[in-house]
Amino acid sequence: MIRFGYKASAEQFAPAELLGYSVLAEELGFDSVFVSDHLQPWRHDGGHAPAALPWLGALAARTERVLIGTSVLTPTFRYHPAVVAQAFATLGMLAPGRVVLGVGSGESLNEVPLGLAWPDGKERFARLKESVQLIQKLWREDRVSYDGQFYRTENATIYDKPETPVPIYIGASGPAATRLAGRIADGFITTSGKGHELYTETLLPAVREGAEKAGRKLDDLDLMIEVKVSFDADLERARNDTHYWGALALSPEEKTGVEDPLEMQRRADALPVARTMTRWICSADPDEHCDRVQEYLDMGFKHLVFHAPGPDQERFLRLYADQILPNLRAAA
Repeated sequence: MIRFGYKASAEQFAPAELLGYSVLAEELGFDSVFVSDHLQPWRHDGGHAPAALPWLGALAARTERVLIGTSVLTPTFRYHPAVVAQAFATLGMLAPGRVVLGVGSGESLNEVPLGLAWPDGKERFARLKESVQLIQKLWREDRVSYDGQFYRTENATIYDKPETPVPIYIGASGPAATRLAGRIADGFITTSGKGHELYTETLLPAVREGAEKAGRKLDDLDLMIEVKVSFDADLERARNDTHYWGALALSPEEKTGVEDPLEMQRRADALPVARTMTRWICSADPDEHCDRVQEYLDMGFKHLVFHAPGPDQERFLRLYADQILPNLRAAA
């Protein structure tokens, strides 16, 4: 089953405005809505950071059909895994069969400002693995006493939970966490614009390897990718819209250790449009745009969630629903 979703840009829009766009996405035929969970946005001026958990509750109440979830939430530092288990069990009861918990190992931008220590990648990976396993255990069992390396519970019970557990998707851009997704998760999340070989030679083979080690097939998982798209009849507008999201074009070396949105904004705004647009499919031609998006379907991804950088999200949603989605569905 191929699905096409909408990325609700929580870092760019105020909560009520973002909710309106997400409801419109359902009305226009998108299959899913995924929201990020940031304590602080990528930029200070004009930035937003609504709390994902209450926002998803509002979205569940305002929609009837779309799949909703986080892309991604970090269940390891400012949230205890048991709190995440409780919250998503509740969401799963409010919108049965429509909720996904997307998780990742986190970004220092969201944790360090709270005075939390930011460990190395090895520990963050270990925490992510343990937190997912604890969440799954809390959904399966009652009175869970757990004594792990990082987390503990004593006779903990999630009293209100859906009959079918909420699926967990693991977001990753490296092989270790990707293999973990294949072993223990229901889906895999990554982002576009990082080079064809990363997906075909590293990430997707790693998901397959993890799945096979757990006695599963790759088809058992939802393979989801956030596709960065800037589509408009005015090509210059499509390109210039990407400048707001300049932080995505910073190299890991340029943004590692930056926990202040003001500093992240300064570094991102210093980039020319010629560089910020490299992470996006920028196009004014529907056929050419569909061909470039189709590449991700050809790789094997089954769930494409479209993230548009422009300030006029209604314009994007209507253009995409009219000129792009029908062609993608026909091809799929």
